[in-house]
Amino acid sequence: MTAGNETGQQNRRALVVRGGWEGHVPVPATELFIPFLEKQGFDVVRADSPAPYADSAFMSGVDLVVQCYTMGTIEPAEVRGLEAAIRAGTGMAGWHGGIADSFRSSSEYLHLIGGQFACHPGKAEEPDGSEGHYFVPYTVNMLPEASAHPITAGIGDFSLVTEQYWVLTDDYVDVLATTTQRVRPWDPWQREVTSPAIWTRRWGTGKIFVTTPGHNLDVLRNDNVRTIIERGMLWASR
Repeated sequence: MTAGNETGQQNRRALVVRGGWEGHVPVPATELFIPFLEKQGFDVVRADSPAPYADSAFMSGVDLVVQCYTMGTIEPAEVRGLEAAIRAGTGMAGWHGGIADSFRSSSEYLHLIGGQFACHPGKAEEPDGSEGHYFVPYTVNMLPEASAHPITAGIGDFSLVTEQYWVLTDDYVDVLATTTQRVRPWDPWQREVTSPAIWTRRWGTGKIFVTTPGHNLDVLRNDNVRTIIERGMLWASR
């Protein structure tokens, strides 16, 4: 049900889809941003699977999809419904594996998002099973286009110690920031590799926002990361 706000105007609706791999704490991560959405006048609907995407009547009233669903699977009708909704103006926003490593087996989903997680290279020693093995210092480098974009205006380069995503992308992404994988003595690649760290994508009349930092709550609470996600959600929304 969509409620009105105190001015009598109809609120926008946000659908928050969360689940998949629990290592990305999908429920606490999305709950971190739901109060912001509500303050911005969104009625928030939570879902623990992509099933609502297949409901065209429901999706026609969704102004923003916030997805935090790492790996998992999506049914053909669900991905078709999501694509149709975005094509018609619904916005989509997400971070880290919740959007860039969702539904690996769906080529239609990968085409829609425009970028896919490939790996997050770790430290020199053999992996020990801990997430800390993949926490490395790196920099998010803002491109000139970012200085005037509503998502990134006023934000300069910043550093993090967390997973650094190496992503595979196509040319139909508008990149606002990048991160560069250096060549370390133990790495098999022989030259630096630069990947998008923040990008947008226009699809029909809809907009998509992706940022790759966001592995855990500590990263999401970083002032720059949180600001970028909050602005990204508003930018993407219908």
